[in-house]
Amino acid sequence: MLEKRPNIKHVMKDSPDDALLWKRHGNASGRSDGRTPVIGQRNTVSITGRMSVDAEDAVGRLSHDSSEENDWAAAKAFFDSLKTTTKPRPPKPKNAVTIAVSSRTLFNMVKERKLYEEEGLERYVSYQLEHEDQPFTPGVAFPFVKALMVVNARLRELYPDSEELFDIVLMTNNHAQVGVRLINSINHYGLSIERFCMTGGESPIGYLKAYMTNLYLSKDSQKVQQAIEEGIAAATMFTCDNENKLSDTQLRVAFDGDAVLFSDESEIIVKKHGLDTFFQHEKEFENKPLAQGPLKCFLEALGKLQRKFYAKNLRITCPIRTYLVTARSAASAGARVLKTLRSWGLEVDEALFLAGAPKGPLLQKIRPHIFFDDQMFHIEGAQELGTIAAHVPYGIGQKYHKSKPLKPKEAEK
Repeated sequence: MLEKRPNIKHVMKDSPDDALLWKRHGNASGRSDGRTPVIGQRNTVSITGRMSVDAEDAVGRLSHDSSEENDWAAAKAFFDSLKTTTKPRPPKPKNAVTIAVSSRTLFNMVKERKLYEEEGLERYVSYQLEHEDQPFTPGVAFPFVKALMVVNARLRELYPDSEELFDIVLMTNNHAQVGVRLINSINHYGLSIERFCMTGGESPIGYLKAYMTNLYLSKDSQKVQQAIEEGIAAATMFTCDNENKLSDTQLRVAFDGDAVLFSDESEIIVKKHGLDTFFQHEKEFENKPLAQGPLKCFLEALGKLQRKFYAKNLRITCPIRTYLVTARSAASAGARVLKTLRSWGLEVDEALFLAGAPKGPLLQKIRPHIFFDDQMFHIEGAQELGTIAAHVPYGIGQKYHKSKPLKPKEAEK
């Protein structure tokens, strides 16, 4: 005689821990078909018998709730199945250090730019379409971007699930049709750039904050100036004809101090009153931190990523190295700078105080992927010796000619 069992419906959960693992029972002789339900899949078994109406209602509610959970689990599983193992997904902007680069800094587009200026937009777009299968050659920011990717690779090895990475955005006022050639070029060089902003002739500056940009690099000095006025770290890059051979295992970033990492308050003293007054001022205010400059936030972002390597006891082999290269004198005006960094909770790996000596020879030894300075004559001196340099158009130095100091009224304009 067959044993009567209650009529119960079991609904499988979407988690192995919550799953009701069971096998379908056979007849009274003990035979079984051996089938076992798959976890995450809804399975129902009905066995003849009686059960109360209240019990049926309870099981029905359980079945409905579990069904919704299973639907969400199935959607998540489908999304996860889309993830590729060969190309990591970009991090969420709120967690990343976002670097926005223009197309003319990432790639060499001198020929195309000349065509646009001489023959107009329509001919320019037509030319790009005709040559969209021909990749652009690397531009001045290309080595910097490659170095960012090296750091990302190391971070993913140490922190596979972390989204604290560099995220590179192509920010350009190019026409969308030119995007195909840009995409082909990016794929040709194996660059991890998934976010684009192509504004079709309009300025992209208004989008920088929406992309949560930490640094914007362009060849257009007006756009860079606008970005800085919006409170975004930015610099103008210039083509360097004789680039030094750069490290392919370590990102190296060099910063000037005044009007780059720090405000221009001390430079104003120099321009208005000369060096003696400046030295006296810095000694008097040695323990008062300088106000921040436009690139302070980028150094801060680099420091955040550096600390992830330090946490793994990898300070010596950290793939990010930072430098302060300043015209200040160390004994006369260096302490305030170092104490300011300390007050911010920031540090640089190397601090070079040149006391007015040229920066080019030191930078040639450092070989940074990028050097930031607010004075064009320092930029030019660095470029002459093969250093990739970026101009930060900020502070009183933009109104100053290197051959003579400003008169007080000029400095206040």
